[in-house]
Amino acid sequence: MKVLMFGWEFPPHISGGLGTASYGLTKGIAQQNVEVLFVMPKASGDEDSSIGKIINASDVEMPATISNTETFWENVDFLPVDSGLIPYLGLEKYELMQRETTQNKSHSFIHLGKKYSFSGKYGANLMEEVMRYALVASKIAKEQEFDIIHAHDWLTYLAGIVAKRISGKPLIVHVHATEFDRSGENVNRVVYDLEKQGMEKANAVITVSNLTKNIVTLRYGIDKDKVFTIHNAVDFSGREEIEDTGTNEEKTKEPPKKEKVITFLGRITFQKGPEYFIEAANKVLKLYPNVRFVMAGSGDMMDKMVKRVAQLRIGTKFTFTGFLTGDDVNKMYAESDIYVMPSVSEPFGISPLEAMRTGVPVIISEQSGVAEVLKNAVKVNFWDVDALADAIYGLLAYPVLSNNLKEKGMREVNSLSWYDKAKLVKDLYQTVLNQNSQ
Repeated sequence: MKVLMFGWEFPPHISGGLGTASYGLTKGIAQQNVEVLFVMPKASGDEDSSIGKIINASDVEMPATISNTETFWENVDFLPVDSGLIPYLGLEKYELMQRETTQNKSHSFIHLGKKYSFSGKYGANLMEEVMRYALVASKIAKEQEFDIIHAHDWLTYLAGIVAKRISGKPLIVHVHATEFDRSGENVNRVVYDLEKQGMEKANAVITVSNLTKNIVTLRYGIDKDKVFTIHNAVDFSGREEIEDTGTNEEKTKEPPKKEKVITFLGRITFQKGPEYFIEAANKVLKLYPNVRFVMAGSGDMMDKMVKRVAQLRIGTKFTFTGFLTGDDVNKMYAESDIYVMPSVSEPFGISPLEAMRTGVPVIISEQSGVAEVLKNAVKVNFWDVDALADAIYGLLAYPVLSNNLKEKGMREVNSLSWYDKAKLVKDLYQTVLNQNSQ
């Protein structure tokens, strides 16, 4: 079996959980004797090619002409994503890039007979890249041999639809998050329409949690019988390097007066609930001052959060690291005593699993998909700042409770493997292929 897979992110160059999940699942699928063709907008050459063949969309040369019977590009024009980009870029950077794009958008996004140089990022011309990526997908689908198509998240749904139209092969779309998760009720209609179209055209839809499945069926009107929940897992490659740092041993020997570290790691956006983390921190510090709160990440709410920390006069106990990647993320987990994920709406949430893998007790939002699978984590409603503060204080003040969660959490996270999740995906591939052949 061979799968043509479309993804916007792939390690080591990632912006969040999408790239981490795409890699873990793809690696697991490759171990199921499934051949993977992974198409990404811009490959750097340092991606793990052991999972299959990496196809760099920036290296695909388009033909000089393209048949109107195969595609529908002649009536497509540049579409801005508007405020839907702000959570990724921050307001100031978004407005600057939007002005630059407005000044230079008189040209058509289609230039046949050449290669497209994708950024693979979340720039102000994101929709232009999404459509060009789909155009490149039309050529790839025509030239490559494969049995099924798998598209990760809305950025690649259009590419999946085009590939299905040209090849006649079945399409599976993988919903890692929805526009309702990213933007609440203030959804970007362009993104929403692309998500809905992708789900409708797909032969099957994979959601990362039952929470997301409910959104897909209720908010997008997708038949529940074609929606399948397959939870995420955690990749244990690189775990030895984390453990070899000796951090856990150092924690047991640290002097009593050393500050404990409470970590928030993720985009500083509405979806991730950073304000609840800060309000809880303020309450905890009044009872347990020997602690440092760390907010690692970037996003449109960064300035607001910095101002709120200053207003509460807790700046000497608070650190903003900015966006972290790779080894810096692992080091952050290793230096943490408690990990907190207070998300307002989290389709899944891989970061608590990564923290548990490092031996860190976690507090997670009840409004997260990962809460469906974890037993050895403290769970609170995202809006209940008092409960969140109590949970943090309890883990700080009662080492027996903290150590119990560390030990049981480590054993639990060991059971969540991408290999097992990939087997479920392969079974779904086979079911879809059987249905498509009838």
